[in-house]
Amino acid sequence: MGGAQGLIRWVRTHAQAMKPIRIVLSDHQDARSAKDHRGSWRPWRLCGCILWLTHMLRPLVAFLILLPSIARPLEYRPLQLRQDSPFTIRVSVDLVVLHATVRNRKGIPVSGLVQKDFQVYENGVVQSILFFSHEDIPVTVGMVVDNSGSMKPKRTEVILAALAFARSSNPEDQMFVVNFNENVSLGLPSHMPFTDKNSDLQDALATIRANGKTALYDAIAAALQHLEKGNRDKKVLIVVSDGGDNASSQYNLAQIMAMAEKSNAIIYTVDIFEEGDLDRNPGALRRLAKATGGEAFKPDSLKDIASICEQIARDIRTQYTLVYAPTNGLQDGSYRPIGVKAEAPGRGRLSVRTRTGYYAPMRPKLLSPTGATTP
Repeated sequence: MGGAQGLIRWVRTHAQAMKPIRIVLSDHQDARSAKDHRGSWRPWRLCGCILWLTHMLRPLVAFLILLPSIARPLEYRPLQLRQDSPFTIRVSVDLVVLHATVRNRKGIPVSGLVQKDFQVYENGVVQSILFFSHEDIPVTVGMVVDNSGSMKPKRTEVILAALAFARSSNPEDQMFVVNFNENVSLGLPSHMPFTDKNSDLQDALATIRANGKTALYDAIAAALQHLEKGNRDKKVLIVVSDGGDNASSQYNLAQIMAMAEKSNAIIYTVDIFEEGDLDRNPGALRRLAKATGGEAFKPDSLKDIASICEQIARDIRTQYTLVYAPTNGLQDGSYRPIGVKAEAPGRGRLSVRTRTGYYAPMRPKLLSPTGATTP
């Protein structure tokens, strides 16, 4: 079983056993007015309506699981059948989706592992892996590129590295660019939120001149927000900067860390700071990468940036996907640390890189029959 189709088959097979799945009906109109699937009107009892809706919604539940693919439990999502529908339906499926990179002692990526080779822990408690796959899936990826004044002599190498990444990526990836100095802007035209063409990416990287200061945190925030507009299950940011933040007006490091930890993004960073830069803060980039399951790179020279970007592309395309339902079902908004281990005969010592944790959702307020909210 692998990939999206495998997960759909798994969910359909186990739909009755999955929990918690809640369907709440707000009966502010007579349930007997519900229309059946052939278009004729007939009186239904409320319990019959609930059973029918539960049966019909199983494929929808499978689709909702696939759509986010996020490393945290899915939150309650209200779904309206129609604007004039007499019922409000809420579906909750608690799953955690992890994307993991496995390497051997030499740092070489390890392929060919199977589900039984992995162990997942949440708060130190072993979790049962419900779904596993190892295949190349398209992603939504944003290039966050520093264009402050100090980047002027480095721009050619950075643009070449970004294009090398694009050539090494899945052809179905959705890509976008966030350019920043003391201002933040999207590189692609307003009518084009994403692209899979190298020519568009090159134009997006060349739309701004290198000058001014560095609003790094504002740029990352803008990229995280734009990333959510993509329709690929897996989402990635690549941040390239040569200086610490000295110009952000909207966000600070603590706020960006919180946004990154609550997002579904994997963040890779490329640190090309100057040694004498008083604003340099490589620790911030390392923290962002570690918290989200990405990796922080410090090239020895500008010529190494292209090979690093190609390595990031390979890393994205060869990750394992692990899905589990947390044994802790409390929806209390708490942070849940995650650990993943891998062991396989003849493979030696293996290291696994993935997200370090996630925030559990807060229990939502449900609608009562009168339309009022209840805790």
